[in-house]
Amino acid sequence: MTRRPFLPTARQTNALLTIGFLTLGYALYLRYLVIEQSTVGLPCEAGLPTWLCLARTVTIALFNYNVFGALALSAAVVNFIRPSLVLFALGLAAAAFGIVLYNVAASSLAVALLILSFARPQTAEGQ
Repeated sequence: MTRRPFLPTARQTNALLTIGFLTLGYALYLRYLVIEQSTVGLPCEAGLPTWLCLARTVTIALFNYNVFGALALSAAVVNFIRPSLVLFALGLAAAAFGIVLYNVAASSLAVALLILSFARPQTAEGQ
């Protein structure tokens, strides 16, 4: 009994593309229109209580501790050992955030592991 490699179906690929592009778009929005804009940063640093300032504060705090890169790398390593669509989607989303938000080293390694996971056999529950 041969096990086929981990390869998402067309519907799963569309869902992964949607997750990837939405995450990438939101990360670009946060970086260029929220974090790097002084017209947003100054009121937020002064204590403006809005959802945008909360998202900015949380994103900066997660960036400072390299959470995006660590999450992407850990999900990619586990996905490489036991390929799963959910782990692949989590690693993809975290890697998109990590690459855009300056956690590049761990996130790029996670992307490489995600690509290599296509060569691994699929798990029993994923068949």
